[in-house]
Amino acid sequence: MKFGIIRERKNPPDRRVVLSPSACQNVLSQFPKALILVESSPIRVFTDDEYREKGLEVVYGMDACEVLLGVKEVPIDALISNKKYFFFSHTIKKQPYNRELLRAVLDKKIELYDHEVITNPKGQRLVAFGRYAGIVGAYNGFRTYGFKFNLFQLPKAETLKDQQALISELKKLHLPNIKILLTGRGRVGNGAKEMLDGMGIKKVGVDDYLKKTFSEPIYCQIDASEYNKRKDGVRGSKMDFFQNPHEYRSNFFRFAKVTDFYIAGHFYGDGAPYLYTREDVKHPDFNIKVVADISCDIDGPVATTIRASTIAEPIYGYDPMTESETDFRQEKAIAVMAVDNLPCELPRDASIGFGEAFSKYVIPAFFNNDEEGILERARMTQNGKLTQRYAYLQDYVDGKE
Repeated sequence: MKFGIIRERKNPPDRRVVLSPSACQNVLSQFPKALILVESSPIRVFTDDEYREKGLEVVYGMDACEVLLGVKEVPIDALISNKKYFFFSHTIKKQPYNRELLRAVLDKKIELYDHEVITNPKGQRLVAFGRYAGIVGAYNGFRTYGFKFNLFQLPKAETLKDQQALISELKKLHLPNIKILLTGRGRVGNGAKEMLDGMGIKKVGVDDYLKKTFSEPIYCQIDASEYNKRKDGVRGSKMDFFQNPHEYRSNFFRFAKVTDFYIAGHFYGDGAPYLYTREDVKHPDFNIKVVADISCDIDGPVATTIRASTIAEPIYGYDPMTESETDFRQEKAIAVMAVDNLPCELPRDASIGFGEAFSKYVIPAFFNNDEEGILERARMTQNGKLTQRYAYLQDYVDGKE
């Protein structure tokens, strides 16, 4: 089986890769029938020479490979017919901007596997960059806080080598006695938690966070069961919330009244209540001044996120009264960091972590007859048609919705 690591061609450039040189070496040692070719790239975080040093062949075309591994969407004119491709296609939610990409995949009889739907039998994702989004998002949030209040200036994450370098910068800070709220206990939320813990910030429980004052900066990590409650007053649970989100309403405002800096690292599902609305933000008791929205759902559950920001220009201001964008330095503005491709700022760490998971869960499926159905569940197209699991996309492909 010949695997090819393709050059990333989408703009803006993405320096991440599915398999690092060490991950490639591990795959080859574990599966003697595997062969990996690496397409030459001038932007990849691991250089061509780093792959060559691990004994891998660097080539200028992928025609000889059966399975092509990428991160972001492949431009239509770069797609090779009749190949197996892995990349984030951003089509499973019928995103209009990638309709033509999915049509081209079908026309070229490409077998498409989307990283986002590589799951175990329980539906849990197996490969993701979420942890690194949390790591960079938390760092960028503190950077935003420093700019908002003119307290300190942190270097951009993309200029630093790895997570430890980010933590080293954060540990130099002298923060005021602020309260930091973190939503989410999944990959993203726990990635952000790593940074807060790495800084040595004290973690407190919900009751203490809501009722006590502290002489040092503190943080509280909560999940859906703590910022939502059932409309009927019955005590809910996390499982019940995920199964019946429409039966709940937000209970977040009690946190908004005492929070200075909010890190949004939660997953938001269809039908769930917004954490806070634009009307909530207008309330005189709404205290949040800085939002690091890692989840980045536009005009969604975090009402201050009215657009995604960019790595180049990561911060904007939200004016609560006009519900519009403004200079984040304005006194009444809420500073918002809502970069939607945060792992790109930590490409080496992100690629190493992603590659470890891909090597562990996906590569073996090619050699064990896909005994756990990993490939079957992630296969979106085959022989020029959508597979049964993704047949719901047919109207999207046909332009009917």
